[in-house]
Formats: sequence, structure tokens, C-alpha cells
Amino acid sequence: MTADSYAAPRQRSDFLRGLLASPPVVVAAAPFGVLFGALAVENGFTTYEAILMSATIYAGASQMVGIDLFGTKVAPWLIVLSIFAVNFRHVLYSATIGRQLSGWTVFQRYFGFFFLVDPQFAEAEQRVEQGRGISFSWYMGMALPIYIFWVVNSWLGALFGSLIPDPHALGIDFLLPIYFLGLVMGFRKRPLWLPVVGLSAIVSIIAYRTVGSPWHVSIGALAGILVGALFPSPLPLQEDDE
Repeated sequence: MTADSYAAPRQRSDFLRGLLASPPVVVAAAPFGVLFGALAVENGFTTYEAILMSATIYAGASQMVGIDLFGTKVAPWLIVLSIFAVNFRHVLYSATIGRQLSGWTVFQRYFGFFFLVDPQFAEAEQRVEQGRGISFSWYMGMALPIYIFWVVNSWLGALFGSLIPDPHALGIDFLLPIYFLGLVMGFRKRPLWLPVVGLSAIVSIIAYRTVGSPWHVSIGALAGILVGALFPSPLPLQEDDE
């Protein structure tokens, strides 16, 4: 049999493994997506505009910042800069994951990085840590359901969010941070995990009290990066997928 005859079944198998990794993220992100849609309409967005924002920006925290700033007297460049500050960590994600994607084409890299949200990065990093590669099939198998349901949930929130008297009072916006905390705890066995997380948290809190939101996100992240840069640990070796 030729190499191509083995490639298709392997790609389907990788895609299925990625697909099976997506449900926990879909469930955890669903309330946050609905909340965004509801708050977007409450802040003057149309249903179409809320859906478009989820489909193009595709970053919950940045979308929340956006709906608070759009329609105000804040300069457009400051809105863009604020969203960039929240999303700066995604630049770091792509730099980290990019070293593991030697088999990807240029198009696959650019296309794939659009879907590089926090859970996607965490799952990819765990695969690398376990000695498994990040195939494009696996990556998209996980990414597509998360993206599709994020847009759908934003649409549902925009349509039916008015039926929720006070979304914040229900505490559903707290579910996703809990999930993110679980992702962070998944890396607790890594070298320097505690110093990196501890310093990032402390600096982020100080920045929130002094500089303000959303800059505390990037400032806290940069503090953790500084620890990692000063005390680097060896990268795990990448092996072929099973």
C-alpha cells in the first residue's frame, strides 16, 4: 500500500480524536456565548452584529470589552488597542505552538491560528507534553465544533437573552473562568508552574488596581513570561501520533 492509502484513515482518526476532545469546551463556553449575545443586544447591537462579532473576533473576553466600548465616545484606535491588549496572549500562543507545526503548510498555519483560543492551546500543549504531535486533522477536529457552537450560542443569546432578567445575577459568566482554572491546573506538574502562575496572578491583580482593565491581562502574562525566560526548562520531544 502507498503512503497516501495510509494517510486518509489516519487523518480521519486524528479528526475524530479532536472531535471527541471538544465537548467539554463546548459545554463550558456555551453559557458565556449566550451571555455575550444577550449583553450585546442589551448594549444596542443587532442580532446580526452580535453574530458577526462572534464569527470574526472569536474571543469572548475581547468581545465583552468591545461591547462596552462600541457606541461610546472612545476613539476607535483605543478600542482596537484595548482588544489587542486582551488578546495579546494569543500572539504568545501562536509563537509557542508554531514550533510544533513543522508539517503544516503556510495556509494551514494561518487558517489554524484563527481558531487558537485558550482551550485549543491548552489541549495542544498537553499533546506535546505527552509526546504526541499536533496534526492539522486533530486540530481542526477540535476547533470546528467549538467555533460553530460559539457562534450559535451567541445567536441564541441575542435572540432570547431578553428572557433572562439579569444574566450576571445567575452567575453563568463565572463558568468559563472555572474551566480556565482547570486548564491552568492541568499544567501544575511542569517546572516553574507555581512561580509563573503565582507571579502572573500577583502582577495582574496589582495592574488591575493601578492600570486598570483590560491591560492587567497582558501585564500579568508578561510577568509570567519573564519568569519563563529567565529560568527556561527544556521542551518536550515531539513524536509521531499513534
